Amino acid sequence: MQMNSPSRKPLRRTTIRLTPRGRLTLVAAGFVVAGAAVAVPLLTLHGAADRSTTLVVPEGWRASQVYDAVDKALTLPAGTTRQSVGSAGLELPGEAEGNPEGYLFPATYPVARDATPQSLLRSMVGTAHQRFDKAPLAAGAQRDAMNVYQAVTVASIVQAEAANKADMGKVARVVFNRLQRGMPLQMDATLNYGLDRRTLDTTVADTRSDSPYNSYQRMGLPPTPIDNPGEDAMRAALNPTPGDWLYFVTVKPGDTRFTADYAEHQRNVAEFNALRGGAQQPSAVGRPR
Repeated sequence: MQMNSPSRKPLRRTTIRLTPRGRLTLVAAGFVVAGAAVAVPLLTLHGAADRSTTLVVPEGWRASQVYDAVDKALTLPAGTTRQSVGSAGLELPGEAEGNPEGYLFPATYPVARDATPQSLLRSMVGTAHQRFDKAPLAAGAQRDAMNVYQAVTVASIVQAEAANKADMGKVARVVFNRLQRGMPLQMDATLNYGLDRRTLDTTVADTRSDSPYNSYQRMGLPPTPIDNPGEDAMRAALNPTPGDWLYFVTVKPGDTRFTADYAEHQRNVAEFNALRGGAQQPSAVGRPR
């Protein structure tokens, strides 16, 4: 199937601009990804003699998942943490407009007896700032012209789309190559975030949805991160693997194919569809989700 045409409605504050030299440079003051994030499939509560617990936030969780986990950790009614975001006093970038998505840093957090949703959220955002803002980038390093918030957004896409750590740098390169060429990202992960779902099945009708996260129709980056990325995704976003790739698809587990040739990409998508039992998917750039 043919890719959809880009929309005429670009997102102004997330568009990455080329410099006059045709190269991109990161204008953020600094970004650091030191420290070990913890990636586990489920919330883990560890009892101790003083009945203290820990809350584990895995890499790639959306804010909605973090809110639910905090509610469970504190034995609160569902929705309590989500409703507390506005009163938590979170130090977020102006671009976030109060939305902490991308800044609930994946790590293990202690849950004291007097912990509240607000205190836990502040701890996560504070940890994110420690990782993102502490060290300046190496002098003269060539990067894409974006601020730290946009870098976190790229990392969140990498986290969602890469099938494994080895693919992260290549996925990041596809993102930047498409931005440089003025192409829509066409990532299923951003589309599904806007539709509040997770699925392997993306239809052509889905790609026509009216959502600011529909990167089939909207140009540039989505308006916010789409999850809370971990250390490896951040490193990939800042140091993408060299290459000319514009397309990729995970045909089957362990077999993600990157290419700069659209016809080759279409053949890869057709093979993916055949392995899925003939269910036709649009020729998305990324890993079907």
